[in-house]
Amino acid sequence: MYYAILSIILLTITACSQIRPESPSSREIQANTVFTDSKSGQIPPSGNLLQLNYEGFTVWLDCSKRGAVRFSYVAHRDTGNEARASAFKLDPNIPKECEQTTARAYGNNYDRGHQVPANHLDYSAVAIKQSNYMTNILPQAANMNRGAWLLTEEIIECYRDIDDLLVIGGVIWGDNPEDDYFVQSHGVKTPDAFWKVIIRGDGQDESAIAWVVPNSPDATKNNLDDYLVRVDQIEQLTGEKIPAADDVKHDKPSQSWMIPGGCNQS
Repeated sequence: MYYAILSIILLTITACSQIRPESPSSREIQANTVFTDSKSGQIPPSGNLLQLNYEGFTVWLDCSKRGAVRFSYVAHRDTGNEARASAFKLDPNIPKECEQTTARAYGNNYDRGHQVPANHLDYSAVAIKQSNYMTNILPQAANMNRGAWLLTEEIIECYRDIDDLLVIGGVIWGDNPEDDYFVQSHGVKTPDAFWKVIIRGDGQDESAIAWVVPNSPDATKNNLDDYLVRVDQIEQLTGEKIPAADDVKHDKPSQSWMIPGGCNQS
């Protein structure tokens, strides 16, 4: 069933386009320019997107949905130990009509799920605080948020000590009103799935991995390999050009990257 849904998604969903900002290094440049309209470099009038450049990560917010559609960041070697912020807050610097109406917990077995996790930003108290803005949060099934999605974050946590990692991801909203529990309470629908691409290395050493993770209680850690896709499938899914080598885009690992022995995931 999942693969049938994914096939339909790949054929029917197109992405919005975003602004091309500047950044200080090649990895950061890629992180911020991956979602650019190749013709104009500008957001189309119908896009209604806000690019939010937080410390260490970027989120693209769809005002019409009151939620993030894309995120991107570079995961550098872990050198920090700032504590995770406990409070979730609205971003005071964006229009109210673009954001969820409250930072309260969702309930109904859904977590306030991070697009960019605080643990990858623990070098900066400011970045950790910003990661808890509701602009970086969407309803995620608790088993998924603490299962398959968490495992992708743990993979990044370990491999960023080996290489700088370009992490790109986004949301598949879908059209399933049956799980839109939070429209009245928060003003936001529940995404059908989330996708993520990790790119590591350069030149002949470049590799990548990609997943489309359903927003479902079934998306546990044990099932993560079921959600592996090729990078070029993500491009079909989003309509965007992912900055990976062509041969890398067409390669799908047989399994998710293994957690290296001795990795400190904190």
